[in-house]
Amino acid sequence: MSKPTIFVISGSTAARSSNRAVVEIIRQNFADLADFDVCEGVDLLPHFRPDADQAALPQNVLDFRRRIEAADGVLFCTPEYVFSLPGSLKNAIDWTVSTTVFYNKAIGIVVAAASGEKAMESLMLILTTIEARVEASATLIVKGAKGKIDQKGALSDPPTADALHRMMLAFLELVHRENPTPTKYA
Repeated sequence: MSKPTIFVISGSTAARSSNRAVVEIIRQNFADLADFDVCEGVDLLPHFRPDADQAALPQNVLDFRRRIEAADGVLFCTPEYVFSLPGSLKNAIDWTVSTTVFYNKAIGIVVAAASGEKAMESLMLILTTIEARVEASATLIVKGAKGKIDQKGALSDPPTADALHRMMLAFLELVHRENPTPTKYA
């Protein structure tokens, strides 16, 4: 069986963030089980406007959609801003709503934040609305994330490291369980 391709979308735009550290931890620890295509520049996507979605789309929007479509699964790793998702992450997802790129796509979610419940709730609602495949076992909230990642970017909290490992195994199982043929969008 070939390794699946996982498209990783970080909701953080900070150069040194807990979420970027978690993404790197995942890439290092699961490189033998999956290929990771990490999205950079989610904050560079133009502001979503429904009228613009009907016109010639910017290249970075087209590339973003194609990378989701080509992936076997999508992993979100996001902070929580003011009890919600970061605006750039919500904007990126908005650019996909008129497509079917998330339809039946296996999803993993890590929210690394001070609290994280509202960001998880928001992201779960959005993704289930656009008919992605999200299961509770493939989600994780890392509360107090800044205190659980050391200066070298490693998880310094063994229970969190174990929970992340279990969550990723459940996500990869979800990816393998059903890998539908991507649906092309207009």
